[in-house]
Amino acid sequence: MWKEKLFGVISLGCDKNRVDTEKLIGLLKERNCRLTDDLSRAQIVIVNTCGFLQSARAEAIDTILECADYKRDNLEKIVVTGCLPQKFINELYGPLKEADVFLGISDYEKIFEALEKSYSENQRQNFVGKGSDGYLRSRVITTDPHYAYLKIADGCYNHCTYCLIPKIRGKYRSYPMEELLREAEELGDLSELIVVAQDSTRYGEDLYGENRFVELLQNLSKLDNIRKIRLLYCYPDAIDDKLIEEIRSNGKILKYLDIPLQHSEDRVLKLMNRKGSRAQYLELFKKLRERIPDLAIRSTFITGFPTETEEEFEKMKEFVEEAKLLNCGFFAYSREPDTGAFRLKPQVHHATKKRRERELYETQMRISKQLLSSYVGKQIQVVCDGIDYEKNCFIGRAYFNAPDIDGKVYFNAAEAMQGEEYTVTVLSADSYDLYGKTEDYLE
Repeated sequence: MWKEKLFGVISLGCDKNRVDTEKLIGLLKERNCRLTDDLSRAQIVIVNTCGFLQSARAEAIDTILECADYKRDNLEKIVVTGCLPQKFINELYGPLKEADVFLGISDYEKIFEALEKSYSENQRQNFVGKGSDGYLRSRVITTDPHYAYLKIADGCYNHCTYCLIPKIRGKYRSYPMEELLREAEELGDLSELIVVAQDSTRYGEDLYGENRFVELLQNLSKLDNIRKIRLLYCYPDAIDDKLIEEIRSNGKILKYLDIPLQHSEDRVLKLMNRKGSRAQYLELFKKLRERIPDLAIRSTFITGFPTETEEEFEKMKEFVEEAKLLNCGFFAYSREPDTGAFRLKPQVHHATKKRRERELYETQMRISKQLLSSYVGKQIQVVCDGIDYEKNCFIGRAYFNAPDIDGKVYFNAAEAMQGEEYTVTVLSADSYDLYGKTEDYLE
């Protein structure tokens, strides 16, 4: 029944979820399914959801309900996949009657069986947990064609007390290296391969009995179709001398590290079940900068964690000032059920959390503007991502800009091709972006 239908796909959540969506689309393509970007034409819509935070769950439900409006026209089935049904299927299945099929994070290969049953029996189908968790390699890239994400593992065993990921994704599971290398090679010519996992730096410990992250990076670097490699989600306690030396000496690895810290104060870090301390984090940054000149470091922080005092918040602001990171993300703590921190008291008032988040961003904006201003008058290498028609210029990224989460470089040029690298003279900077031009640009 489903074979002649027109499919639409919506992906919500993080870049790791995006990879899952791309593999799901790969499955559809293998079965010669037809796809459309126009939801009003789709007969089957798949919504790959995020369930990490309450805000993400609300977005997912709203998206599903919006899709249900198309059932007045062509839409016949709504398939809900991913994190939300994986964790909350018991809460969803009864009330969310707009959805026809539910699949969890390891059930994508069951989509055809589930749809066949849904059509033949004219009943809603719950296939959560019925998959095999097999490795899926076929993908259809949904990013710009010159860069792609490579998810090297799923799950997590850090068990941070604010985080639902282990309850959703399960324990840490590294994917076989030979499969990852084959997948990366099949992604085509890339100016940038972005390595991701819940904790990239733990790669191999579960599968091989030892950490093989550096070996994976060395093997990825040998692939001719990959120009540069970017590392995201590297936990501070696992960044050892071997990894530092590989980043320093390997010309394909961008001098950029995403190191999620989540807090700076020892008492709160302990409550979060985070490894490390304020002093250790600062020492790590010092070591990294000494060993890898011009290294760009990104981090994320949570404010308003239960029992966080105003003094601890002020100390975190001081830490941000001292660390002088080019890129940072700040988030107000989200109280999630079934996490260790859910019952901690006192909980910080919502308004206080949002104020602290705003103040941290204001602090970081001053730091980022100062650091970005140091590039004014200098030349930098920029990969072109495309054209910004509103600004009437090209848009790209330097080595210190990861897609979507960091700033951009807006530049004028006589011509520029997506995915190619250009030398840009920086003319100005704000607290987030750089602005410049190539030498061949005539005003």
